[in-house]
Amino acid sequence: MSILKGKGEKIIESFIKTVGLLSILPVVLILGYIIFTGVPAISWEFLSQAPKDGMRGGGILPAIIGSLYLTLGTIVVSVPFGILTGVYLVEYSKDNWIRRTINLTIVNLAGIPSIIYGLFGMAFFVIYMGMGASILAGSLTLGIMCLPVIITATRESLLAVPVHLREASLALGATKWETTWKVVLPAGSPGILTGVILSISRAAGETAPIMFTVAAFYLPFLPESIWDQAMTLPYHLYVISTQVPNMPKANMDGTLFVLVGITVGFNLLGAYVRTRFNKQK
Repeated sequence: MSILKGKGEKIIESFIKTVGLLSILPVVLILGYIIFTGVPAISWEFLSQAPKDGMRGGGILPAIIGSLYLTLGTIVVSVPFGILTGVYLVEYSKDNWIRRTINLTIVNLAGIPSIIYGLFGMAFFVIYMGMGASILAGSLTLGIMCLPVIITATRESLLAVPVHLREASLALGATKWETTWKVVLPAGSPGILTGVILSISRAAGETAPIMFTVAAFYLPFLPESIWDQAMTLPYHLYVISTQVPNMPKANMDGTLFVLVGITVGFNLLGAYVRTRFNKQK
């Protein structure tokens, strides 16, 4: 009987391993295809020049710089508010209707399609606030989209910090804020930073929220302020894939490779940061 039970467990274990490998196989195949087709299209001219000849030639430098500016603006908008909101929910709020309302709002915001954020950003920031299509409007839109992930990551990371660390700090005479700033936040920083990096990597690859708030069809120059429009890699890839006839396939493959490389780089950075902090702890 025990032999049959042992064989059954091995079969189940093998089945679970097979399912796990099959689940990541499409990702591996997609990344392999992107690398195989994108690497030959990459050159210094492609990365350092502006588009020309109706975007059928030249490079993607304005799109790269625009995406970096937009990502930096998203970090400035979302990270402080997201982390401070998570700290408030865990360390300072009481179990009342206010906290329950905030938690319910965060859950609902996390499930909203990205196109809705884009339409909201266009209606509120671009039109009502008079910002126009600009890096500032796009950063605010993407920042709001990133808030639910950052708040949730901060909240769960702080809840995982043992209570005895807080009690020990308070017993030594530290104030509530000193305990939160010097004990709780450092202990929960791996999960917080991972959530921040993953949310920013998602924002860097979004197309729908920036179509109405910042992205330009074609700009042969770099943005000079937060009030300027900008080309971005996701929208540029959409444009050259669907709106420009007779587009060389190498341009699309190279743009896709750069965009995926940036997104994957953010995810790898999140994994590295989490591993590094866990080792230090």
